[in-house]
Order: sequence, then structure tokens, then C-alpha cells
Amino acid sequence: MPLCRLYPPISNASVARAVAGMHLEAILSTGVWEAAIVEVLWWDGMQACEMMNYNVPGGKLNRGLSVIDSYMLLHERTEVDDEEFYLACMLGWCIEWLQASALVLDDITDNAYTRRDNLCWYKLPMVGLSAINDGVLLKCHVQAIIKRYFKEKFYFVDLMELWNEIGLQTTMGHMLDLITTHTGAKDLARYRIQGYRRIVKYKTSYYSFYLPVVCALLLNGTKLSDYVELKNVLIEMGVYFQIQDDYLDCFGDPQVIGKVGTDIEDYKCLWLIVQAMELANENEMKILYENYGKSSPQCVAAVKNVYKELDLQDIFLEYESRVYKHLVSTIDAEPDHAIREILKIFLKKIYRRKK
Repeated sequence: MPLCRLYPPISNASVARAVAGMHLEAILSTGVWEAAIVEVLWWDGMQACEMMNYNVPGGKLNRGLSVIDSYMLLHERTEVDDEEFYLACMLGWCIEWLQASALVLDDITDNAYTRRDNLCWYKLPMVGLSAINDGVLLKCHVQAIIKRYFKEKFYFVDLMELWNEIGLQTTMGHMLDLITTHTGAKDLARYRIQGYRRIVKYKTSYYSFYLPVVCALLLNGTKLSDYVELKNVLIEMGVYFQIQDDYLDCFGDPQVIGKVGTDIEDYKCLWLIVQAMELANENEMKILYENYGKSSPQCVAAVKNVYKELDLQDIFLEYESRVYKHLVSTIDAEPDHAIREILKIFLKKIYRRKK
């Protein structure tokens, strides 16, 4: 079914995909859009519909489902009425919309070829670089959805400030990534763990891990000042998640992860190259400088061969085991039972994932 409406409630990924569609009239009739937006969408509605259908569903929906999981756990001893559940779903879909925006724009800057087992949106002949505007439009949808469904809620201002803050932090993370990768003379000596963690913290951790939980807390009427330390745990999970992504981009099966990894060709500041720069000898360093960031399959193979010589696959497994134990210990020390269960679910979803 085409995706052209604000999604109804979801309880798991398969149900979410099954109920995700309707026609353009449905999304316009919700009252979400201002008159000017409605006029533009009606003018070329089928393209807007196709753009949303192509980019918003289709992923694992982990970020959106995490809002619902978190909200339900916060209400583990009380009933949740249909309206409350629906609002949790709306915020979940907002995060999926934000994720779609980020992926559309990321694929352009990374010159990626595939995403979620399909051609990247900008690679389609009728799209091209107009995908830049599509990515911005997807992000703008989020504000319209929140305004429509939460304007009368007492936490509306806090919710809008949260999304504005996360939007800024995520954009700053993209900026750091682009500056590190594309600006100035290419020098692998700049690729150090401190800079890498800074990129990941802002580009990935805030919107992928912190945002879903805080949305659930606000929906629950909770004071965020009571959960300051929660942010640190979720940020660390986000760093772990991105390191997994870096590893899978290089060593994962494209048929499983749903894309062809291009991080080496794109000269990305990633966990693997950061580790390699710390461990490589003079000859291995020379190979990395000569081959990293080049699109030739021979150059990519040379970089991967250095990674294997340095046993980076084993080093990753050691890191994964170490960070998992640390996170488990931190979660077990959390006094709030609901928060503890939320964090356990997050960790269970990502530990030793294959895609």
C-alpha cells in the first residue's frame, strides 16, 4: 500500500508495515498541513506520495518502536488508553520520518548506491539531486505532525524544544562528519578516537537512542531533570551501535545489512580506521595512506587486508564484550525499575546484531 498518511498505531514492525498506507487525501484531511503545503502537495501529490513511500517505511523501525516500548514500560502497572497509545505511535513515526530524512541526505553526501535493499532515492533517474529538497521536506513534516497532535498538551513546548535541540545536534554531527571527511587536505593522522566519538555522539546517539526514551518520558508527564544520568547511558549505547555499523559496513554481508558498504571509498572517519592508525606499523601505515578513500576495488581490498593483519575483527569482538559488560553493570545499578527495563530492551536489540 502507498504511504500517504500519518500512520495508525503500531505494536511491532510487521504490523507497522502492514498498516502503513493510505492515499494522499488521508494525510491532507488530518489537518496537519498548512494551506500552502496542501496546495503544493496537491499540485504534484503522486511524487510526494512516492517519495514518502520509498523512504519512510522499509527499515527495522527500531527507533520508532522504541518510543512505544519505552512508554508501555513506564506504564507497566497501569492501563494505557487508545489516545495515549496513538500519541506514542505518532512520536515513534516522527523519529522514523527524521531517520528517513537523514538517510536520504546521507546517501547523497556519501555517494552511496543502495539503501534497504533498494537503490538510494537520489539514484533513481527521475529524482537525482532533487532528493536534497526531499530530505529537507521529510524533516519539516515532523514539526507539522507534532504541532497537529500535541499543540494542546501541557508538555508541547518541552517537546518542540527537545526536537529542535536534537535536530541541531544531529545536523552538527553531520557537519563534523563532512568536515572531517571532505574539508581540507586528506590526512589520516587526524582520525583519532576523540574526534570519532564526538561525531558519533552528535550524528547518531542523540536521535537514535536518547530521543525515543525522552519522548516517552515527556508523554508520560515526567520531569526530564529527574533523569540526567540516563542520557550518558543512552549516548554510550549509541556509540556502541555506530561502531557496530562501521564494522558491518566493512565485514558484513550486503545481502544481510541491505546495502553495499562504501565507507572505505568515502574516506570516512570510522572506528576501524581509527584503530588501524593506532596499531599499524610503518609498512601498514603506508598502505593505508596510499589506498584509503579510493574507489578502486584493489585499493579497498588492500585496506581490508591491513585490517585483517591487525586482527581488527577480533579487537571488535573484544570491544563488544567489554562494552556489553559495562552497560549491563550500569543498567543493573539504575534504581528505577521501568528505566532499567527500557535500557535492557535497547541493549538486547543491538547486542551482536548482524544488520
